[in-house]
This record gives sequence, structure tokens and C-alpha cells, in this order.
Amino acid sequence: MEYLAIIIFIISTCGTPGPNNTLIMASGLNYGIRRSLQHFFGIWVGFPAMFVAVGLGISRLFEEFPILHVMLKVVGATYLSYLAWRIAAAPISRLNETKSKPFTFLQAVAFQWVNPKAWVLAVGAIVTYTVISDSYISQVITIALLFTIFGAPCSFLWLCFGASLKDVLQKPTYVRTFNIAMAALLMGSLVPIFLELYQQFTV
Repeated sequence: MEYLAIIIFIISTCGTPGPNNTLIMASGLNYGIRRSLQHFFGIWVGFPAMFVAVGLGISRLFEEFPILHVMLKVVGATYLSYLAWRIAAAPISRLNETKSKPFTFLQAVAFQWVNPKAWVLAVGAIVTYTVISDSYISQVITIALLFTIFGAPCSFLWLCFGASLKDVLQKPTYVRTFNIAMAALLMGSLVPIFLELYQQFTV
């Protein structure tokens, strides 16, 4: 197994913008690092767990029943659109109140299953870096562990970056602008999914 190649793949993909990083950065700005730790740990645990599940057979279920994959994409795109709206429309004056809450651990874990980028990373890594052999299961688990080790720091940097902006963006209007920009970035990441769904439903 090409460990160096896998590590480079993990850092380059987990360090670039996507739904997870966009949401964790917005959470860092709006709620701070401490209140966002459950969200962070949910990503840390949730994606490797999803990766193992996909690697050990769920992807084959989608091959047999493609409609399930399409339905998951529809649910994922709908949910992400809702999250983008929630970020853009968040009442700034109440962001620091206790009733305004970031993702919980379980919400972040569950989110991985409707995150289009997570699916692309999981399937891409499995197809590219595993070989069908007697050691296939150990290969999948090893890659999942590498995602845990090298992917988590990337997400944490996005969280810290978002939190650091809190001192810069003092005015509510600046925070509002930032949130709208994050919402737009999140929607932008969904364009390929919407195009793919459009093509599937118009064929």
C-alpha cells in the first residue's frame, strides 16, 4: 500500500473547502472552539466510520439498487441547502445565547452520510488505493485510520481559523456577510450534485 500517496491524498482533500470544513469554520466563528468541539469530534469519528462501512459493502448495495444512491443524494442536497439557509439567516444577536447551538456529536456523525464530498472521498480512496485480495479488509481499516490521523488536524485548522475571525469581524454586519459567504460556498459545492440529479431525472 502506498502510504505516502494516501497521506498526501488525505491532506489535500481534507484541507480543501467542502461542506464539513465550511460548516466547522462557520461554527468556529459563531460559537467558538469549545462549543464546536462536539461537531469536530463528530467529523473525526463519523467519516472514518462511514469509510469503513462503505468499504466493507454498502457501496455494493448501491450498485444493486441505484435508486437508493439517488435518494441519498436528494436527501443530502436538500439537507445541505437547508443548512446553507440556516447559516445565512442565523440571527446574529442571538448567536452566543445558549439556545443557539452548533452541531452535536451525533449530528456531525450522521451528517457524513449526506455529505457529497465525503462520498467522493470514500469511494475515490477505496477505488484508488485498495486491491482486492485477502488483505482487503485490513487495507480499508488502515486507510480509515490514516483519515483519522491526518484528516482531523485539517478540520481542526478550519475550526481555529473560523474562531480567529471572531476578533476581526467585530460588527454584526461583518459576521452576517461572512455567514452569507459561507452559505454561498456551501451551495456552490452542491452544483455538481444538482447537475447530476438533473441529468438523472431528465433522461
